Amino acid sequence: MKGDFGVAEQLQTPEQNLEALGLALPELRTPVGNYVASVRTGNLLFTAGQGVDQYKGKLGRDLTLEEGYLASRQSMLNLLAAVKAEIGDLGKVKKIVKILGFVNSTEDFTDQPKVMNGASDLLVAVFKEKGKHGRSAVGMAQLPNNTAVEIEMVLEIEE
Repeated sequence: MKGDFGVAEQLQTPEQNLEALGLALPELRTPVGNYVASVRTGNLLFTAGQGVDQYKGKLGRDLTLEEGYLASRQSMLNLLAAVKAEIGDLGKVKKIVKILGFVNSTEDFTDQPKVMNGASDLLVAVFKEKGKHGRSAVGMAQLPNNTAVEIEMVLEIEE
């Protein structure tokens, strides 16, 4: 489950790195409430939380750790789609500052950080040094639409 994604090392742009990983950004998801996918203030971009449609249920009961890892990777792809829609080019990301991961998990599940590695490993593979970030990973009693994972992110942008 280690996500070193070594194939992308020689490429330059985040989009090229995604392609080398065999990944593509999904369509931008429609907000399910009265909010927007991201808000920019100055050179900071704050995203709304992004869940996943592919993985439903609780870690520790309905889903395996591997499925949780994949769910957090998919959530990060959803976030990157929102970021690209806002700024037009992932190459404008100067630094991933922080991610906050919510894991839909049973009361006795304690591997939330391992679940969130799916998102963190992807960020480092796509953005290299710029992708290293602060992070919190917390367990939740329930998440909207029974999604397995929801993640929000703060980024520094350069023009």
